[in-house]
Amino acid sequence: MNKNLTIGLVQQRCTEDRLANIEKSRVGIRQAARRGAKLVVLQELHADRYFCQSEAPAVFDQAEPIPGPASETFAALARELGVVIVTSLFERRAPGLYHNTAVVLETDGSIAGRYRKMHIPDDPGYHEKFYFTPGDLGFEPVTTSVGRLGVLVCWDQWYPEAARLMAMAGAELLIYPTAIGYDPDDPDDEKLRQREAWITVQRGHAVANGLPLAAVNRVGFEPAPAGGAGAVFWGNSFVAGPQGEFLGRADEENEDVLVVEIDMARSEKVRRIWPFLRDRRIDAYQDLLKRYRD
Repeated sequence: MNKNLTIGLVQQRCTEDRLANIEKSRVGIRQAARRGAKLVVLQELHADRYFCQSEAPAVFDQAEPIPGPASETFAALARELGVVIVTSLFERRAPGLYHNTAVVLETDGSIAGRYRKMHIPDDPGYHEKFYFTPGDLGFEPVTTSVGRLGVLVCWDQWYPEAARLMAMAGAELLIYPTAIGYDPDDPDDEKLRQREAWITVQRGHAVANGLPLAAVNRVGFEPAPAGGAGAVFWGNSFVAGPQGEFLGRADEENEDVLVVEIDMARSEKVRRIWPFLRDRRIDAYQDLLKRYRD
């Protein structure tokens, strides 16, 4: 097997202008495609500012059905450019039922599959439980013309179980659209610890599963609608190989279109020398189904 895949990650700032945000994503996709990307991944909820900093019922008006205007916009672009696109949208499934949903669009513009965010945080500045119902599609890779994509979303990235289940189901690449940043009032050493923990845990998922991994994060300051400190999204979008090695990385301050070539054949080679799936003690893991062992 000798299969190289060129992937593009669009790291962008977002403003209150939804149409401008969508156009910026479209421009990034076009740039990645011109540079040879066959798969382009957008950051979490890229059409809007990160509205979960506060709880506001009017924000639900931003949600759309899938298919809907936003997904169809990116579907047309996927068809025009002949690329696979992973977009991240606020899905209106039914009245009072909303999801944080990643949509995978095939090169012909069809929906190859979707993933609804499973782990929903509720922390200072991240009031996602107010907006999103936990996903009900499970951890199933999406089959596309560029491979089987294990798409997860942001808070999912802290859970090794999610990455493992995607790997066990045959994912060839782990993908994490993300919106995560610093509290501006935190001291610099705490900011560094948080950012490095985010990077390290995802590189660990790549290593533990012998898979390449792509994480794309938003960048820049976004004020809190209710007058709080706001959030400084730390960028650092990156692609790692199956031993956690960096293949490409953006910085923490600037918008970027990161284009990286991945040797997809390395997973097979790495898994032959580090056969973690072979040596799993599935007979001894029953307690993982418990919340906690008292």
